[in-house]
Amino acid sequence: MLLAGGCNLFKQEDKDRPETAREFPRAYRPVSNLGGNSVSSEQARDDRREAQTVMELANIKPGMTVADIGAGEGYYTVRLAAKVGARGRVLAQDIDESAIKRLGIRVERERLDNVSIKLGAEDDPRLPENSFDRVFLIHMYHEVSEPYAFLWRLRPSLRPGAQVIVVDRDRPADQHGIAPKLLFCEFDHVGFRLVEFVRKPELAGYYAQFEAVGDRPEPYDIEPCGQPGEKDEKSPS
Repeated sequence: MLLAGGCNLFKQEDKDRPETAREFPRAYRPVSNLGGNSVSSEQARDDRREAQTVMELANIKPGMTVADIGAGEGYYTVRLAAKVGARGRVLAQDIDESAIKRLGIRVERERLDNVSIKLGAEDDPRLPENSFDRVFLIHMYHEVSEPYAFLWRLRPSLRPGAQVIVVDRDRPADQHGIAPKLLFCEFDHVGFRLVEFVRKPELAGYYAQFEAVGDRPEPYDIEPCGQPGEKDEKSPS
């Protein structure tokens, strides 16, 4: 009877989460509303060389295969497509169906033959395995409500030597940003190592680059960061 009661309690606590994420720990942090990020216009971002700076830091080269997760209106998608060239590929992904439709129209209008588009899920980027040299999470990671499931399912998509790129702002997670230490902790607990971290005015925030190391942990072995009443050494002070 106690076991059954415990299972019922667990289900009640997790009823607001996707069923596909419930084997992973809950993220003990707030999440920003989707689509509410006040990112500058594309012209303003180009004027401060945002995309160019990120692509230089990520060492994007012709022929690479990259994923733009949370692609939105396609600011990075179209610039990555030009950078990787005809021999490269860009997969643009978003969980917003209306954004995907608008991006599809843009891709067709600009004749971006090396770009494909995919609908993702909040706990799963739905990327093909062993496919990408770089995965970009630009000004969107703070909107990921199930970071442990999301990163765990992202890992198999990486080729050997691949990197995951995060650009975000050092703000509370419910204010369209995420503290770097919390970002590092969440990636670390799913088996990623921080490779590079820089703050640059061109980004209106920071750049973090990760690579997968070791074996992917089992979902039940993942320790959440910043649990209530605890202070994780890699969480914000």
